[in-house]
Amino acid sequence: MQGKIRNFYIYSLIIILSFSMFSGTGFATGSGQNANISSVHIDVDEKSSETVTVIVELEEASIAEAKYKGRAQSKQKLAAERNNVISHIEAAVSSVTINQEYDHVFSGFSAEVAENQLYELAAVAGVKAVYPNETYEVSSIDEGALVDAESFSPAMMDSAPFIGSREAWEAGFTGEGITVAVIDTGVDYTHPDLTDNFGDYKGWDFVDNTDSPQETPADDPRGDSTNHGTHVAGTIAANGEIKGVAPDATLLAYRVLGPGGSGTTENVIAAIERSVKDGADVINLSLGNTTNDPDFATSIALDWAMAEGVVAVTSNGNSGPDNWTVGSPGTSREAISTGATQLPYNLFNASIVAAENIVLDSSAVMGHPGEEQLLKLDGKELEIVHAGYGTVSDFEDAGTEGKIALISRGEIPFVDKAQNAKAAGAAGAIIYNNTEGEQPDVPGLAVPTLKISQTDGEQLLAELKAGNNTVHISLTEAGEMGETMADFSSRGPVMNNWMIKPDVSAPGVAIVSTVPTHNPEAPYGYASMQGTSMAAPHVAGAAALVLQANPDWSVDFVKAALMNTAEKLYDANGVIYPHNSQGAGSIRVLDAIKAETLITPGSHSFGVFNKDIGKEVRSQSITINNLSDERKRYSFNFEGTEGIKIMNSNNTQVQPGSTQDINFRVQVDAAKTEPGYHEGIIKVSDGNKTFEVPAIVFIHEPDYPLLHDLSLIDEGDHLAGTVNVLTGADQFNLRIRDPYTGELLAEPAAAADIAPGIHSFSWDLTIDGKPLSEGLYGINAYAKYGEDEFELFGPVLTID
Repeated sequence: MQGKIRNFYIYSLIIILSFSMFSGTGFATGSGQNANISSVHIDVDEKSSETVTVIVELEEASIAEAKYKGRAQSKQKLAAERNNVISHIEAAVSSVTINQEYDHVFSGFSAEVAENQLYELAAVAGVKAVYPNETYEVSSIDEGALVDAESFSPAMMDSAPFIGSREAWEAGFTGEGITVAVIDTGVDYTHPDLTDNFGDYKGWDFVDNTDSPQETPADDPRGDSTNHGTHVAGTIAANGEIKGVAPDATLLAYRVLGPGGSGTTENVIAAIERSVKDGADVINLSLGNTTNDPDFATSIALDWAMAEGVVAVTSNGNSGPDNWTVGSPGTSREAISTGATQLPYNLFNASIVAAENIVLDSSAVMGHPGEEQLLKLDGKELEIVHAGYGTVSDFEDAGTEGKIALISRGEIPFVDKAQNAKAAGAAGAIIYNNTEGEQPDVPGLAVPTLKISQTDGEQLLAELKAGNNTVHISLTEAGEMGETMADFSSRGPVMNNWMIKPDVSAPGVAIVSTVPTHNPEAPYGYASMQGTSMAAPHVAGAAALVLQANPDWSVDFVKAALMNTAEKLYDANGVIYPHNSQGAGSIRVLDAIKAETLITPGSHSFGVFNKDIGKEVRSQSITINNLSDERKRYSFNFEGTEGIKIMNSNNTQVQPGSTQDINFRVQVDAAKTEPGYHEGIIKVSDGNKTFEVPAIVFIHEPDYPLLHDLSLIDEGDHLAGTVNVLTGADQFNLRIRDPYTGELLAEPAAAADIAPGIHSFSWDLTIDGKPLSEGLYGINAYAKYGEDEFELFGPVLTID
C-alpha cells in the first residue's frame, strides 16, 4: 500500500512541528499547566520530546520599539537582558540551543528545545511570547515559463508602464539614490539587466551564511534551483533589455528562502533586521504563509521596521478568492500589503464542436497565459483526453502531450489544474462543471483553458466513451476587459484587529521579468510568472520613486500616497470589488508622487459592534495632511449601509503645510442593520478633488470561518496535521470522506471544548481498525461552535 497526499492550497505555509505518534483519536489541545503564563502561539504536545525550533520574544523592548516609545535602549543593555533570560531558560529546561539573536526590530532569539519543555521555557521571567518557526514560501503560483530568446521583446514588460512608471521617469524620478532590499530566494546579481543596480556589497545569504546571496543553483543536492528573487528584483529595478519600476534604484539581496524556494521565520526576521541596519529605504518580501494573525513574529518585525522609517512591502498571498485568506507577513499592521491584478486584456468568444457536429453551447474562455497561446487553438481540430480532476496523478500516463485535457471542476483549484496540464505537455484544457451554474473566469492560467457546463461536460464524456475523441475550437474577439483582480489573490480582513488587507493592488498576472536560466551556455533569461509575489515589487518600486520625489516624507505618507491615489477596480459585470479584494485600488505612481493631500490611515476599520437594541456610538479619527501651499477647506461624507452613520463637523480648514486630526463618531443603529460584514467609504473633498477612504464594520460576530489552515505531514505510518480553530469550538472532528460522493467514511480524531488557536491531530491510516484499501480519501476538518457548523475541505489521500 502506498499513500500520496495531494494538497489543495500549497501556496505558502505548512507549519512544521515534530509530532509523536498519537492514537487514532488523538487531538492535542496543548492546554498545559503553565499555558497562561505567556503567549504561546504553538499547539504543544506535552508528551513529545522531539526537538522543535521556536521564536522567543522578550519583554525587553527592541531598539526600534524603545526609540518609538521614547525610552533609552542600547545593544549592550538588550544583549545583557537577553543573555540573562537565556541563562534562566538553560536552567529551566534540560537542553536548549540558541540560533539567531535579534535586537533591532524584534527583541528575542530563535531556539531549539524539546516540545514538551516549551511551557517551562515560556514560564521564564522576561519571556513575552513564543512563536513557531514557520515555513515561508514564495508567493508565486507557478515556476515561470521562460520566454524564448527569439521571441523576447522588451515590450513584454508592460506592467511598469501601466502603473505610470514611464510618466514618473519623464518627470525625473527613476529611483536614483534609493536602496531597495529584496528578501527572497537570493538574486542573480550577474544578470546584465541587474548588474548596475548592485554595488560591491550585495547583501547577505542567511541560508548558507555567506556574503553572496545568489539563487540556488541547479546542482544543489538539497533541492530545486530557484529564480524567484531575481524575477522580483527585475520588476523593482531592472535596467537593461527591460526596465523595472525604479530602474536607477540600488538593490540589496537577502537570501532567506533556499533550495526549492522555502525558508523559515528565524532567517526572515534576521534579514529584516539586517536590511534595516544596512540602510535600506524600502523592503520587499514576496513570501508568506497562510496564518491570518497580526501578532506573529515577522509581522511584528515589519511593524517596527516601518517605525524605523523603512517602507516595508509584502505580498498578500495566493489563497483567494475567499475572505480571511490573507497570511503573515501580509497581516502586518503597518507594512503595505499587496493584492494582484490582471492587466486589461481582450475578450474572446469560444466555440467547441464535438463529433457529429455537436455544438457545446456553454463554451467560454476561462483564462490563458497570453493571447498568442490562446489563438493557437483557433480553427484547430484537436484530440481530447480525460484527465479526471486534473491532479498530478490524474495526468500520470494520461497521454496529454500536445492534446486538450478534459478536466472536471473540483478537488483542487483551477490554477493547479492548468499548471498540471502544462507540466504534462497539454496544448490546452477544457474544464467542465461538476454542478449546475457558472464557472468563474480565472485570468493568467498556465495553459489556454476553456470552460463548459456540467451538461456539456457529460456530453463530451459520452462522446469519448463512444470513441469520438476530437473537438474543433473556434475563437473570435469580443471586446476588452479592464484591469481586474486575480482570482488567486488572498483577501482580508485580518483576524483580531479586523484591518482591511490588502492595502493596495498591482499587476501580478503574466509578469515578464529577469531570471537565471541555470543553463551555462545561456545563463540569463526572462520568464513570465504570476502571483502576489509579482504584484508586491511593483509597489516596492513605486515606493522608491515616491521617496526620491519626496525625500522628507514619512513611511505613513508614502503608504497614504499610494492608497489615496489608487484606481478603483471593477469586475466583469461592472461591480466594484470589495475593499478586502482590492484594498484602496490599483496603484498609480505619478499621482502618488504629486499628491498634495494625504489622508492617514489610508483605510479604516470601525471594528465589531455588538449591541442588539438601540444605537451604539464610538469615537474614531483620521488625519488630513495638507501638503500644498494654500489653505484648503475639506468636507466629509460617508456612503455605506443604512443604519451606519458618521457624525462630524461638515467642514474643516487646514492651513498650507499643516496637519489636522479629524474626530468623528460612528453610530450603528441595531434596528436598521443586519448582522455581518459591511463596507463603506469615507469621502473627503477639498472642493476640487474627492478622496475615498475604504472603511469596514462588523455587526455582531464577524463572518470568518471556524477553521483555517488545514495542513498535513506524511509520517509514513500515520498522518500528522494542524488546523487553526479561529474562534474555538464546542466540537471538532477530523472527517474522512469519499471525495467523489461525499460519503462520510470515518472520524478518526475528535475533541470537545477547543480553545482558539492552532491544534494538532493525527490519523493512523485505518478505518474501523483496518488498513485503507486502494482509492481516494478526502481529509476534512469539521467544527461546531454554538449554532454554527463548518467543514473545511482539505487534501485528498491516494492509496494505490
